[in-house]
Amino acid sequence: MANKAKVPETSEAQYTKMTETPIPRLVLSLGIPTTISMLITNIYNMADAYYVSTLGTSAGGAISVVFGLMAILQAFGFMFGHGAGSNISRMLGSRQLDRASKYASTGFFAALGCGLIILVGGLTFINPFMRLLGSTETILPYARDYGKWILIAAPAMASSCVLNNILRYEGKATLAMIGLTTGGILNICLDPLFIFNKGNVVFGMALPFGFGLGTEGAGVATAISQYISFSILLSMFLLKKTQSKLSFRLVQKDIGTIGDIIVTGLPSLARQGLNSVSTMVLNNQAKPFGDAAIAAMGYVGRTSSLIFSVGLGIGQGFQPVSGFNYGAKKYSRVKKASYFTLFFGAGFIGLISLFGFIGADTVIGWFSTEKAVIDIGSTALRIQCAFLISLPVSVVATMLFQSIGKSGKAFVLSCLQSGLLFIPLCLILPRFIGITGIQLSQPLAYFFSATVSVPMLLIFLKKLPKDGI
Repeated sequence: MANKAKVPETSEAQYTKMTETPIPRLVLSLGIPTTISMLITNIYNMADAYYVSTLGTSAGGAISVVFGLMAILQAFGFMFGHGAGSNISRMLGSRQLDRASKYASTGFFAALGCGLIILVGGLTFINPFMRLLGSTETILPYARDYGKWILIAAPAMASSCVLNNILRYEGKATLAMIGLTTGGILNICLDPLFIFNKGNVVFGMALPFGFGLGTEGAGVATAISQYISFSILLSMFLLKKTQSKLSFRLVQKDIGTIGDIIVTGLPSLARQGLNSVSTMVLNNQAKPFGDAAIAAMGYVGRTSSLIFSVGLGIGQGFQPVSGFNYGAKKYSRVKKASYFTLFFGAGFIGLISLFGFIGADTVIGWFSTEKAVIDIGSTALRIQCAFLISLPVSVVATMLFQSIGKSGKAFVLSCLQSGLLFIPLCLILPRFIGITGIQLSQPLAYFFSATVSVPMLLIFLKKLPKDGI
């Protein structure tokens, strides 16, 4: 009880906000900044693809290949970020501020270390690594040029995921948005300057100067932007705008704390790790159909990720609400937040997917004028959009279970959503129906994942106890 008496006023105000603000307003106030951050992140990923695609189909394919590397970095970043953040949210909900700082510091430095390991290992074996990610021999030179700079940015990318998630789970999504959007906008602006030469016309204007680095330039722009974004996010902690603190002396070596972070974050590792494996499988399955198929499916993946970011962004606004209120034993608010996020996400994604379905040819045409790329990509995008409305169900279920510490259920659903269904579908269907099998694999995986998630979510919510018990 003495610990509760020492809670600072700022922490008390945050506790009141998280446990008393009406659910729709609270989820949206936390989810909209996160959605904006994810939209900007996906837009700059699409900007990389757009600019590089003007250099040729093989160059565009390189962006699709290296997307798997980004998924690996995000896998470790989100594992430590969601693992630490979920525990932090519940610690703050139960007013244990010191333990929150220990989780924050342990998660941050663990992600930074993983990023450094991937940096060294990736650069040492970059050629076989790019081939493993699905590169053909014609794509390899471009993938290597782009990928080496993504590897150089690896420590910043992995640890930024932790900083971002700690801010979100503390209920400070706007501060997280500032860091991520600044880096994303900077990346979009730097891309043409590093990729093209002086005088090249971009969006109707001749560049006043340019470095002409081609595909490598896109990597350089991304690396610079990632380190600037990392610096902004870190400054939020150094300027003491957070309740939890970062310090190397607070890093915990006991199996309990580390285990809590890893077990809680394991669904995120599974989700992002399987996304990376899925990208490798997709690229390798598309190889027999040529560089056009690899490039087209990469463009579809990035466009779908843009739509997906809306559902995921609102869901990530929901996570701190559910975790905080679960820790505070306000179970009725957990239930209300779950239903609100589910229906809002389904409606919003459904609307965006409708526009994606109607304008599929135009969207893929932004990236390439090659007929084979447009034909393959537009068909795949339409199928994706038809099934994306089922996505919020599995997103809400996974994020709920992860944020309240039900890691086993969250892990199973993450695996189903991110690759456990997609990988066998992608390996089997093309044998019987060719490229159509590749185009159908991800949408069917979304649908089957949702059918499993619905009963798990409804049964859990029905069994929640009364508040305070």
